[in-house]
Amino acid sequence: MPARLTREEVARIADLARLELPDADLDRLARELTDILTFAGQIAAVDTRAAEAAVEAGPAGGRLRADVPRLSLPREDALAQAPAADAAGCFTVPRVIG
Repeated sequence: MPARLTREEVARIADLARLELPDADLDRLARELTDILTFAGQIAAVDTRAAEAAVEAGPAGGRLRADVPRLSLPREDALAQAPAADAAGCFTVPRVIG
């Protein structure tokens, strides 16, 4: 990770995510994203080899609902909400990676 994200890097990330960010926010977001990535790096650096694995984070016998099959949203309804779909009934999205 670079020492600090630049305005240009934040603008590029926003462009890839299809986010419209005002130029006035780029410096602040660069600082905030750098802080977040720095913190994530600190967490990743913690030695957890001696930590015991946990199956679940909550108390034993957590409150999970039964896994019961049920009907899903019909394809036509899902595609009706999509910005674009093809003739095969699949979602289409704009290409974002060169």
